Amino acid sequence: MKVIIVDDEPKAIALIASYLTHFSKFELVSTFRNGLKALEFLNTNVIDVIFLDINMPHLSGLSLSKMISPNTSIVFTTAYSEHALESYEVNAVDYLLKPISLDRFSKAITKLTNTNSAVLKSNDIHSEHSKTIFIKSGLETHQINLDAIEYIQKDGNYINYFVNGKKIMGRQSIAEALSLLNKNFFQIQKSYIVNFTKIDSVSSDYVVIGENKIPIGSQFKSFVLSRLK
Repeated sequence: MKVIIVDDEPKAIALIASYLTHFSKFELVSTFRNGLKALEFLNTNVIDVIFLDINMPHLSGLSLSKMISPNTSIVFTTAYSEHALESYEVNAVDYLLKPISLDRFSKAITKLTNTNSAVLKSNDIHSEHSKTIFIKSGLETHQINLDAIEYIQKDGNYINYFVNGKKIMGRQSIAEALSLLNKNFFQIQKSYIVNFTKIDSVSSDYVVIGENKIPIGSQFKSFVLSRLK
């Protein structure tokens, strides 16, 4: 499982990083001392687990937790026990009170393993037997047929799925959206993914899907045009 640590204290990051070396299934991908930098990273990368400090300047851990994908497991870390109730309101897997012992950290790892094993099993069943995806939008969960998706647009911390002329919004990154899709979908710029089968026409600068002209990003142009030949 891919992991990041977000904490404004270097010693806290170093401690968690050292504990993670005891658990081979967990890969530390990156660390951040700033919640805003972590959010920027999460918008373009799929991460399974975040060890997240609550008390940080500029953007608190609680605020950050509400901006990221619900598919990412969160373990809060803090020196203050009064935040425990708030942490469980955002479905945190665990809440670690500093200073964190290896024994207590191991218990959090067990919870993470159990939680993510259930998710992986569900995803395996989905990928083998279904052509649909499930997108949580507010209090509702939408089942979407992949063949019905026209294109996908990144909008801040959210993703808009355009399906048969309707818009369904979910809280995801572009990378997470791509991980749910099949080979008919590809990214044509940093904020757009299109369904190849829905493209009506293409020029050197944009593709047309229905009444929508979607610009092709310069860094994606050679790939897109070669794919559409």
